[in-house]
Amino acid sequence: MSTEGKSKVAVVTGGANGIGKCIADEFRKQGVDVYVIDLAKGDHFVGDISDKSVLETFAEKVITESGGVDYLINNALPLMKGIEDCSYEDFQYALSVGVTAPFYLTKLFLPFFREGASIVNISSSRDRMSQPQTESYTAAKGGIAALTHALAVSLAGKVRVNSVSPGWIDTDYTEYEGADAVQHPVGRVGNPMDIANMVLYLCSDKAGFITGENICIDGGMTKLMIYHEDNGWEYKG
Repeated sequence: MSTEGKSKVAVVTGGANGIGKCIADEFRKQGVDVYVIDLAKGDHFVGDISDKSVLETFAEKVITESGGVDYLINNALPLMKGIEDCSYEDFQYALSVGVTAPFYLTKLFLPFFREGASIVNISSSRDRMSQPQTESYTAAKGGIAALTHALAVSLAGKVRVNSVSPGWIDTDYTEYEGADAVQHPVGRVGNPMDIANMVLYLCSDKAGFITGENICIDGGMTKLMIYHEDNGWEYKG
């Protein structure tokens, strides 16, 4: 992914752990210079992306040091709280992390995206399905999925914009057996590499005809229809 005389540059939000770290590590293996911003302490830019001034400081650092951006991966995890215990401030914070920050980082980097640039937003299979008491997270993930196709149209000809919607991803690479595994049509729970592989593909020239798409990577779970006493399922609500 490197260009002659200059390395490509990737920005990964929430890149200190889990899926984000895996994506950042895979970029580095390809010779890409990676800038990470995360709340967790470490050898990266530490900051809260819900804060406008933090985003501006981070973006300025990236541009000052690199001169441009090739890949922006909006991965940082929004807060998950439900209607019963989610305050107004909690809900606003979730949207700030999950939707506003990706929008504003895109805006800040817009004059500096290089030719062939790509944005990949990390949504969730919860953008189309829910468990009880998940409103703040689900709203943020639905928002980033919709923002994806809006940006793809606005940035047409300059930046390709896609999103990935992970299902159950175990960041510790645990191998599950029994119901946890077989409820997935592929027969296993996912891991961060399942997401990182798609992200790097979407950033590559091989995906040059793909923009505005939201690709669900969930082992097929959202495609399996569930009825009481069908396919081994029983409702015990």
